[in-house]
Amino acid sequence: MITLYGIKTCDTCRAALKWLAQKSLAHRFHDLRADGIDAKKVSSWISALGWETVINRRSTTWRGIPEKTREGLDAKSAAALALKEPTLIKRPVIEAKGVLLIGFDAKVKAALEKVGG
Repeated sequence: MITLYGIKTCDTCRAALKWLAQKSLAHRFHDLRADGIDAKKVSSWISALGWETVINRRSTTWRGIPEKTREGLDAKSAAALALKEPTLIKRPVIEAKGVLLIGFDAKVKAALEKVGG
């Protein structure tokens, strides 16, 4: 089963969900805003991919964070910040049969087709 983590108002998440449905790949959607996210999950993503990959530094939420906080970020503080502000997490985060992916581009699509639902 593919789990897609994102927010329902995100265009990229909506495109990914539509694509998964078109490909008949079994999936479920986890809304970061409505359903929340736990510290263990965020920490595992950061451990696997690095906080620089997991945290969306182009987002409106990022720009709203004080510069002093942004400058001193490391893996531990990034995880804490993502728990407090889940919209900082790049979207979508996709878990599929032990594979962790972030974003939705041709490489992610190919990886999803390879692992299946």
